[in-house]
Amino acid sequence: MHGELVAFASVSLAVIVTPGQDTALTIRNTLRAGRPAGWATAAGVSAGQGCWTIGAAAGLASLLLASQIAFTIVKVLGAGYLLFLGLQALWSARRPYALDDATSAGSACLGAGVAFRQGLVSNLGNPKMVAFFGSLLPQFLPAQAASTFWMLLALGFTFCLLTFIWLAIYAVAVARLRVVMRRPKIRRTLDAIAGTALIALGLRLTAQQRPG
Repeated sequence: MHGELVAFASVSLAVIVTPGQDTALTIRNTLRAGRPAGWATAAGVSAGQGCWTIGAAAGLASLLLASQIAFTIVKVLGAGYLLFLGLQALWSARRPYALDDATSAGSACLGAGVAFRQGLVSNLGNPKMVAFFGSLLPQFLPAQAASTFWMLLALGFTFCLLTFIWLAIYAVAVARLRVVMRRPKIRRTLDAIAGTALIALGLRLTAQQRPG
């Protein structure tokens, strides 16, 4: 069992540290409203992964993988949400910022609840999570696992915890640079970069094919 857990942790970390839509969203929200918003986004992402974990353990992820229509619906909804967030960021990049309100305006419109919801929806709309939790998790089950359901939950929630820790560290690092990044010109540039990245990720998501 120890060997399976080590292998699972290694694969999980390789997946988690690879920048993607959840990382981009965490960075964007941290820049807009500070470290609490980044942590809330990370918590939302992890909660979304928790839903996928339960779905995989209950066999729902396998159903999505087997159904082209269901997979396409998840993909389209997720891509549409990323495109919406990207366009929103690009629109923010066009607005003039005053130095004093560059963060206060963002904080006012992006509370922890909103940031959490964005992280949750972003992750639930990512069909890559379907493939990961539905196909990869079962490969790391111990041969003598007494309960497949509970072992899948344990592995999945371990992945959720590792994800939250990694994204929370990202939020802390970005928040430390936020004093410099709040300058109007830099802020508009970063909004433009974040918006472009989210739109690119959304477009890439539309081209993703169902595994198998």
